[in-house]
Amino acid sequence: MFLQGFKKGDVITIFSPNCPEFGVMYLAVTAIGGVVSAVNPLYTPDELAHALNHSESSLLVTSHAFIGVAKKAADQCPNIKEIIVFGQEDRCRPFDSLLDDDMSAFPANVTFDPKEDMAALPYSSGTTGLPKGVMLSHYSILANVEQLSTTGGVEYRPGEETIIGILPFFHIYGQVVTLLSGLFRGATIVTLPKFDTKLYLDSIVNHKASYLHIVPPIMLFLAKHPMVDQYDLSGVDSALIGAAPIGKEAVAKVEERIGPQLMIRQGFGMTEMSPVTHIMVKGDTQFDKCGALLANTESKFIDLETGDAVGPGVEGEMCVRGPQMMKGYFKNKAATDETIVDGWLHTGDVGYYDDQGHMVITDRLKELIKVKGYQVAPAELEALLVTHPAIQDAAVIGKPDERVGEQPRAYVALKPDKHMTEAEVQEFVSGKVASYKHLTGGVEFRSNIPRSPSGKILRKELKQELYK
Repeated sequence: MFLQGFKKGDVITIFSPNCPEFGVMYLAVTAIGGVVSAVNPLYTPDELAHALNHSESSLLVTSHAFIGVAKKAADQCPNIKEIIVFGQEDRCRPFDSLLDDDMSAFPANVTFDPKEDMAALPYSSGTTGLPKGVMLSHYSILANVEQLSTTGGVEYRPGEETIIGILPFFHIYGQVVTLLSGLFRGATIVTLPKFDTKLYLDSIVNHKASYLHIVPPIMLFLAKHPMVDQYDLSGVDSALIGAAPIGKEAVAKVEERIGPQLMIRQGFGMTEMSPVTHIMVKGDTQFDKCGALLANTESKFIDLETGDAVGPGVEGEMCVRGPQMMKGYFKNKAATDETIVDGWLHTGDVGYYDDQGHMVITDRLKELIKVKGYQVAPAELEALLVTHPAIQDAAVIGKPDERVGEQPRAYVALKPDKHMTEAEVQEFVSGKVASYKHLTGGVEFRSNIPRSPSGKILRKELKQELYK
């Protein structure tokens, strides 16, 4: 790549599912001062073209299965000089050809400022508008990798651990926590291109996986799917869950199925923080909370109206800062200035901290439902709904109403061979929460709940459907 003119500061976009070559390319590009911008392989040509143009990428890396989309997108991007493919394809450079080198081409004089120079440019979905490019430096990423190794009281076992790389590497969770931290801890990473129930379970057993990085949909699969009972998963002794809240019931069921040796921890973070800010320490079982702050990380909660800091037990917007914080949004100073104020990153998450300093997130600031002036957290009702034995997954949004402002509306995916009526779902919720939290906006049954690749509920999509 260096001999072909790729230089420090140049951006390369990886448009591919998880594979070993993804990791090799990531490390090679950052080693010579380049910037990796990885994007969702489910993008359409237009979505990919937007990402390529916005990031000012000069090279596009993809796999054979996605070459059609890649070529259509590249035709719309004058900056793209070449497409590199994992495999063989006409008019594309094979990835393997880049390996035909004795290291003599490696630049000996590349220097960069770890705190100022970008290493990665992931895109954050946010809640409004187009995704924003998040500028992460070498320093911020490596700080988070180091923080993860020193917080939580869990010892690394170099050469002895195997991690299943199922979380997409284009997402910051899979990219930093699975790929980079996994390599840092000396683990073997088994890459899977997508989640397939049998392949996932087979991989855990056949590769003797010891550590799982998961998101709520996978957690619910491990807790509830009958196929899991056919496998001996007793070799798994650690699991880390992130991206969205998970209920204690699901945790208990997974621990029961896999065995007493399993330690499940929950973490919290965001792309803008490289990504982790909080993680449960060894022995912590408070899954209604997100754990303790990572080393050298600070947080505070501020009043939603005044912006003043509030004390323990008082809800407010969470703000964080630490060495893992982003430099800002790429080519978007206005959004950067709105998000980072006086050195604090405003997360848009609403919650509080307790007397022990553990953090509880109640919801996203922009996704709160307001009923007669009362604030209703969708996450609270979603967690309640999935405790019903017939409900597999659920999402809740606000339905506009002239009389009360908004009404909570639920979208429910039932388990196979289970049946419920709208009235039964509403009655179940009404018996457990205050009246303003009742599902007065109705219940819609769906085969599945829309989620991002990292497992977050795409409430924005449901709202767009509702407003049509």
